[in-house]
Amino acid sequence: MSARPRQCHQPKAFCKSMTQTVAVIDYGMGNLHSVESALREAGASDVVVTADAEIILAADRIVFPGVGAIRDCLAEFRRLGCDTTLRLAIDRGTPALGICVGMQSLMARSEENGGVDCLGFFDGTVTRFPRNHSDADGTKLKVPHMGWNQVSQSQAHPIWDGIEDNAYFYFVHSFFLAVAESDCVTGSFDYGVKGCAAIAKGNVFATQFHPEKSHDNGLKLLANFLTWDGTC
Repeated sequence: MSARPRQCHQPKAFCKSMTQTVAVIDYGMGNLHSVESALREAGASDVVVTADAEIILAADRIVFPGVGAIRDCLAEFRRLGCDTTLRLAIDRGTPALGICVGMQSLMARSEENGGVDCLGFFDGTVTRFPRNHSDADGTKLKVPHMGWNQVSQSQAHPIWDGIEDNAYFYFVHSFFLAVAESDCVTGSFDYGVKGCAAIAKGNVFATQFHPEKSHDNGLKLLANFLTWDGTC
């Protein structure tokens, strides 16, 4: 279930260089350098890490990463006005990718930090893994869920093109969205419970796992995002 896949040797580029601008939203709470580097390796030639609304709205694609406590993430995100900017960009049809806490922030609510109202792009509530967490055989599972896990593709989507079903991706999280919480789940993982690995609606795709840490599979996903027109 969580065994690490064979080490991958990255190709020089997954696709020809993209001339479009990718804005990575900088609100001080994401793996910004790692995300930027992975996007460039996946083929993006113009990646801008910024919180500037004008630059974000002018971008061809937007990435919303996130790590840490969701209350702090959303407080800073809203303080900078990034919530309004992101909503406007999505309403305009700009393809957007959420990563980890970025995905959780797009939900309606999270139980983390005593309960937090999120951005509400998707229905559903993010919950913590159970205490004394174990798999079906009774084997205790560590929380946070940290490491490689297979992702089952529950719905077809252009972002999955060229990625095998049940491919491995890298996860780091203590909170998750149960699959039953949303009809928009496009990929799931099994870690004692069945959780949402990826979710999509319209021009928004988001992952609980970190594509920037997921070797070839992650780079292929990012390359697909760079060519995705925002439709399914």
